[in-house]
Amino acid sequence: MRISDAIVEKLLKASGKFSDEQIKPLREQEKTEKKPLQDIVIKNNAMTEKELTKLYAEEIEIPYIEFSPRELSHEILKLIPERIARQYKAVVFSVDEGGNRLIALEDPDDIQAINFLRKELGANIKLHIATESVIQGALDQYRGNISSELTKVISSDVSTDDEEEITEDEVAEDSPIAQTVNLIIEYGVNSGASDIHIEPREGYVVIRYRVDGVLREANKLPRKLLGALVSRIKILSNLKIDEHRAPQDGRFKVEVSGLVYALRVSTLPIVDGEKVVMRILNESSKPSTLEELGFWGAALKIIQQSIIQPHGMVLVTGPTGSGKSTTLFSVLSMLNSPTVNISTVEDPVEYRIFGANQVQVNPMAGMTFTNGLRALLRQDPNIIMVGEIRDGETAQLAVQAALTGHLVFSTLHTNNAATCLPRLLDMKIEPFLIASTVRAVVGQRLVRRLCIDCRQKYMPPDATMQRLASSFHLDKPAVMKYLHELEGQALEGGIGKAAGKPDTELASTEQAIKHLWQAHPDGCDTCNHTGYRGRIGIYEVLDNTSNIQKMIVTNDTSENIQNTAIEGGMVTMQIDGLVKALRGQTTVEEVLRVTSVE
Repeated sequence: MRISDAIVEKLLKASGKFSDEQIKPLREQEKTEKKPLQDIVIKNNAMTEKELTKLYAEEIEIPYIEFSPRELSHEILKLIPERIARQYKAVVFSVDEGGNRLIALEDPDDIQAINFLRKELGANIKLHIATESVIQGALDQYRGNISSELTKVISSDVSTDDEEEITEDEVAEDSPIAQTVNLIIEYGVNSGASDIHIEPREGYVVIRYRVDGVLREANKLPRKLLGALVSRIKILSNLKIDEHRAPQDGRFKVEVSGLVYALRVSTLPIVDGEKVVMRILNESSKPSTLEELGFWGAALKIIQQSIIQPHGMVLVTGPTGSGKSTTLFSVLSMLNSPTVNISTVEDPVEYRIFGANQVQVNPMAGMTFTNGLRALLRQDPNIIMVGEIRDGETAQLAVQAALTGHLVFSTLHTNNAATCLPRLLDMKIEPFLIASTVRAVVGQRLVRRLCIDCRQKYMPPDATMQRLASSFHLDKPAVMKYLHELEGQALEGGIGKAAGKPDTELASTEQAIKHLWQAHPDGCDTCNHTGYRGRIGIYEVLDNTSNIQKMIVTNDTSENIQNTAIEGGMVTMQIDGLVKALRGQTTVEEVLRVTSVE
């Protein structure tokens, strides 16, 4: 869809967010780069494609529609043949009760397309406008499943053997191997996977995808394809294709459904050959708000107060894959403005932050966390983010930076928020420095989010009830009252509004259990019949109060620090997870799985 510059300027003013002074530099950039104003606005994040399309829909009085391409019915989608849908960038996304075909178009001004669709489908159509990315995602759904698509490609003349030398033709841009790699990546993106595993076995190659934190096997390929597959991925990642004995790391970008994705590639020699893992990062995604990540109540307030301080340190803890980078990405994006200098040193750089100065760790070139942090301190930063504090030297530099007027963010691998503070003591940081610099510590895990379309309330078996009662002390009336209060606060914070209001005071274990939800055994089309869709964080945020500071200075244990924080109002990860289970966001089994409550 192409919107004229005059209309775009009109829409910007109509939104009430832009004055003539703010539009002027966009106009100047448009002339300098010789690009449409629409592209300049989206490129500079002045307005998203979605926001601009919504405003345009109101201007031309055609309803705006947004839907998940993965949820489309193939039967309805194919009411328009694929060739026609791609030519006119139009898809049928639903049929209403009156039998009208609801059509989403990228360009509702395309009279030729509208006339053809009326001729093809009849007069009973209703037109809607959707973003280019949504339309492209819908067009991708015309393809079959990965097995059938890969079978078509592999049935081509592919005779590669991983024991033989790989020729240039076999890994060329238009070769069957290149198409196979493209299909594997596209399927991973469209299924919402975070990682793609290509694993050699004795007689075949297995393709697995990590979706919502759980690995799922998708396909098995002939063993003879391994060498060419790995070589093609190495070429894309700018890695050495003749190095098979040492691990390598690389990165490349692809565009799928109009969105740009960065793939972080890691190769590893194993007994049966070279294994490849590709981490998928959506570079087109907007940072989530803290509320969208799952923060609420006192935890949200503590973080909001900590990140607006002019100096100090905020630490995020949790194991690999617990969402620490995502949390920091959201916080840094909130603080990002032309008036501050945000500098980071990361390994690897997972999220690109527009306007921030991000440094990639490279030990072979002497760029370690320590050296990178030293260099950043000479770059006049306001806000510093260190990807991970791994040793005492990095910890010392981070603390010194927090003492000398910088706001420092970093991560540590500890089990919970309270153990983070003694961990710094182990790194030979003076207790009084920890007490005076650390503002807050966030402990977190990720749990699978229940599918809102098919979740259901349930009564767990006796064994689960007993485990819940002992793990969360649900046999104590004070705990039940506390849970009821927290559930009400969570509802006010927007957690699980669709689950309804707490209908009764939680006076007993049995009443609490009646509030729990579970995944539907058969799932539904929305969640691909898994019962879960996406993930949500469970958190604990430790505020470094005066009482906690005194305990740090006296080298108190992490257990005592944890108990004091709880007495001061800290909601633990386990309790936060239980509240979210009561609110229909996840299941209590998920909470127990990731927190190992005994």
